[in-house]
This record gives sequence, C-alpha cells and structure tokens, in this order.
Amino acid sequence: MAFSQLGLNDRLVQGILATGYTAPTAIQARAIPLALEGRDIIGCAQTGTGKTAAFVLPILNHLAEHSEPTRDKRPRALVLTPTRELAQQIEDCVTDYGRFMKLRSVSIYGGVSIEKQFKHLRIGVDIVIATPGRLLDHLDRKTIDLSNVAILVLDEADRMFDMGFINDVKKIMARVSKERQTLLFSATISKEIKALAATIQKNPETIQIGEERKPIETVSQHFYSSPQDMKMDMLLFALEHESMDSVLVFSRTKHGADKITKRLERANLKAIAIHSNRTQAQRQRALAGFKQGQYRVLVATDIAARGIDVDGISHVINYDVPTFAEDYIHRIGRTGRATATGDAITFVSRDEIKHVKSIEYFIGKKVEIKKYPTFNYTPAAHKTEHAAAHSESAGDGESAAAPRTRTARPHSDRSDDRRQPRDNRSAGERRERKPASSGPRVERPTEERREWKPRTDKRRAPRVENTVVKRFDRNAPGSERRTPRVEGSVESRRTSPGTAGKFGGPKRTGSTTGSKFGRPGGAGKFRSTTGTGRADFSTPVKKREKPSTAKTESYSTGAYNDSFGSFRHSPTMSANNDTDWKKLIETNEGTFRKKLKKIFTRSED
Repeated sequence: MAFSQLGLNDRLVQGILATGYTAPTAIQARAIPLALEGRDIIGCAQTGTGKTAAFVLPILNHLAEHSEPTRDKRPRALVLTPTRELAQQIEDCVTDYGRFMKLRSVSIYGGVSIEKQFKHLRIGVDIVIATPGRLLDHLDRKTIDLSNVAILVLDEADRMFDMGFINDVKKIMARVSKERQTLLFSATISKEIKALAATIQKNPETIQIGEERKPIETVSQHFYSSPQDMKMDMLLFALEHESMDSVLVFSRTKHGADKITKRLERANLKAIAIHSNRTQAQRQRALAGFKQGQYRVLVATDIAARGIDVDGISHVINYDVPTFAEDYIHRIGRTGRATATGDAITFVSRDEIKHVKSIEYFIGKKVEIKKYPTFNYTPAAHKTEHAAAHSESAGDGESAAAPRTRTARPHSDRSDDRRQPRDNRSAGERRERKPASSGPRVERPTEERREWKPRTDKRRAPRVENTVVKRFDRNAPGSERRTPRVEGSVESRRTSPGTAGKFGGPKRTGSTTGSKFGRPGGAGKFRSTTGTGRADFSTPVKKREKPSTAKTESYSTGAYNDSFGSFRHSPTMSANNDTDWKKLIETNEGTFRKKLKKIFTRSED
C-alpha cells in the first residue's frame, strides 16, 4: 500500500515522498485511516515502528483541509512529549513532511530561552509540540491559549507516567477544548494508561502491532558476563575488534556516562555524552554530530532513550543493565528501526543478574549469558594494556612493561613539610614577609630589626584605683568625690556618723573642730588624736578586739613635715611592722609625699 492510497492530501504526499519514504509501516497503515475519520485512537507498537508519522500525517492533513480564511493565532494541534529530544524530533518530522504546506510549528521545552518561544506564539502557530512542564509555565503566564485545539496527541504516554508528568498532563487537559480528537501512542499499555484514556477519550479504537512486551524482531540480542571492573576493557575490546560503525552506549547514571566518555577519548575514540546535566545546546550539538558521523560513540542515559531517532545505528551496548525491564525494550529499540537490522549487547556483572531475570520475565523469553569470545578475562593482561595505552597517549616512548623510575627531587621542591630540613631561624626571621617584587628575597640586617626587650631600669609603679568615698558634710550632704587609693599602702578607715569605731578603729580621743572632713559628735573622715589635723595611720582591723596586755615596743606619734623624716607610725604599730612600712614608704616616697601633702593642706584650710 502506498501513501497516496491512504487518502492524504496531495501536497502532503509530495512531502512524504521527498523524504524518501514510499510505503507506510503497519502502525501507520492502520492508524492513519482511523485518524482521518476523526476517531480517538490508542496505538501500541514496539519502539522504532514509525509511531511518530502515524499521528503527524493526520494532523498535517487535517490542517491542510480545514484552513481558516481569517488567520487565528491560537494553535489548532497540540502534541505532548516527555523529553526535549523527542519534542525536537517531532518538530523535525512536521517540517519535513509539511515542506510544501504553509503551516507554522514550534517546540516548547525547558533548558532554552523562553523569550524566543514568546515571539513565535505572538506571531501565531498551527502546531505546538511541548513538554508538560514548560507548557504549564506558558499557561500560567497566559502567553498561550489552548481553547482552539482540535487534535491532541499524547506520545510515549508510559514514559510520562514514569517521569511523574501525569498530573501536569491532567492540568493541561482541563485547558483544552472538550470538542477535540485525542490520539494516544505508547510502546506499552499499562493499567494506568488505560484508566487515563477512559477519562480523556471517547470510544477509542485500540491498535496493537506486534506483541506488547516483545522486542522488535530485527534486533539480535547478546548477553555477556563481565566483572564490574572489566566492563570498560570489554567495551574497548568490542569497539576495536568488532565492525561497529555507529554505536549507542547506555549508562545508568550521568556520572557513569561522563566517565565512559572520558575513557573512550583517552583511547583515541570519538565519543560524546548526552544526559540531563547537559544544556539543551550541548545536547543538540551532540545529537547532530552523532547523526552526521562526527562521533562514533554516543553515550546516553535512559532519559534520552526515547528521543534518539538516528538512522543507521548499528549497535546498542548496555554498559549497565537497566533496573526496569521496560527501559531495556526502549534501549534496544534505538537500533533496527524501519525494517533495518541491528545488534544489542548487554554487559552483565554478578550483581546485575537479578535485573536480567526481570527482563526475561517481561519479554517472556529465556536469555543466555555467555563469555565474550576472544576476550581475555585475566586482570593482569588488562593492567599491562592500560599501562601501554597510557604511555602511548602521554608520548613517553617508553615500554609499557618497563617500570617507571621516579627521580628524587631536592628538598626545596617538595611540598611535604615533614621532609624539609629543620628551620633554625628565629621567630622574627620566619615572620619576615617576602618582598612584592619577583626578584630574590632581600633580608634586613639583624641589627636594624627592632626587638622587644623588658624594661629593667625602672621599677613598676603601684596600681592606683579610684574609689568613691562618702563625704559627710553639713553643707553638702550626700555629695561624693573621688580620692586616690594606693594599693599596698596604709588605708584610712572610715566610720559612720554618730558612732565611734564602728569599723574596728579606736574611739575618738580629740575634737575635730576646724576640720573640713569631720563634724562634732562623731568620727571624722580621718581619726585624729590631737585635733590639729594629724592623721592616724593604722593597720586595718576586721573585728574589734580588746586591747592587748602584751608589752610591745612602740613609738610616739610623729608629726608630718615637708622633709618627711620625722614621720612615724601610730603606737598601735609593732616594731616588726615598722620596718616593713619604712621600706614601703621609702620606695614610694614621691607618691606618698604628693598625696598626703594635698590631703593635709586641705584639712588645715
């Protein structure tokens, strides 16, 4: 059957023939006539059987026959896809098949500037191919109106469930007109997809091509046992000894994909990686370079398994066994597309045998895990090969088997401080900063350096504190002034007004008439024995005690004069303490002279 017999528009048939296709596939031959009638369809077929053209051609035919006389900027067809690569692939198909039709299309997905998408939507488009996340952003910004959509397509619906897009799809469905035609295509039909179809479709027609869980028959499958640490050696061995023109390698993780790519590049193999951590521009360049033959190996993750549609992929290598059996079907479906043949190779380690069992249960077929032919499983052989490859890539010219000798470096070049000779310089020399210039370091002479030395020529002065003392004066009651208190000296004792000796001092024996610091009837600031301004310096007494009857050598009370030579302690001072106080007074002669002179000058006034 030819495309012209399906009832398609002449301009559309002309565009299909220009791409090189002459006859439709099984899924296309059954789905296109029903779609042209306006029926809702559930299409299920293996990966690589041409499901994309099965819904793109009916959309283009509907838009060509129902062209509006007055152009409306709202889109008339919407296609939802799970990945960016798949959205770009569908847009390329629309452009190729509709090259002779005046239709506008745009792909909307994340990872690129949204401003360009705004520009296309303002001009007006007929077909929108979008991922659910970015389309919701446009709906929230009110930059797109889906009320005029006549055909809605859900491509790779099973993958949308796996990626968690189903809730976003339901939100988008609420924005689309209910008077629409809904087409749903998937490689597998689960219970969740059937439940979704029952809510968004009206009496859908189910089309099943081939067995749902069976890989396409044009792909030959091979399973080889390999320890995890030998998988890279086995991959290099297969690429070097097998005729593999265009190879697609699948890794379970993004880090693993980058690691494989770097190892292949060190082996002088042109390889590039594609995964979700790459920017959209990097992913497009990698895919375009792989299609054009610039790279022999393309390393990808499962996120890109649905969006890679490259003609001529000869081999698909599963470096890691997929955790889910459905991913295995989609991986090997990248080869053997459109009646072409291909090979699928899977490396299986001991920990991945359980995943192989789930694949056997899913496809309903027993697989045989065997050893890779002519591959040396001895670890020592691969170590020698790694050394030879490393020496060749480094350009040493040395033999791989010959051990590399390590040349000892001088102590000054070593970075390990523990191996450096002991530094005998002083702390000041080690703290010396290097000059700003790049020339040799210039050391200052030792005699020019200023080093700290303790002062030994002067004695340390006693610490002086300021203490607040109550001033009992009739004229200024409650007033305060600060008087110096010399630490280590004889401290004057203060008594409260109207009492005598409250703090342990002797009772008042004289009058304080004419004294500035006292008043009649109580003890003054200083205890005076003669009333002539002579101070009584005595040792502090914590508790009042009875006078001692012991005989002690005492001195008579001396009077103060400027020479300071006739000063003597009070009779309560013992002879032993007298020697100590004399030393203290002689040491601090200047301080005592100034302070006491100032005090008694005020009292005599």
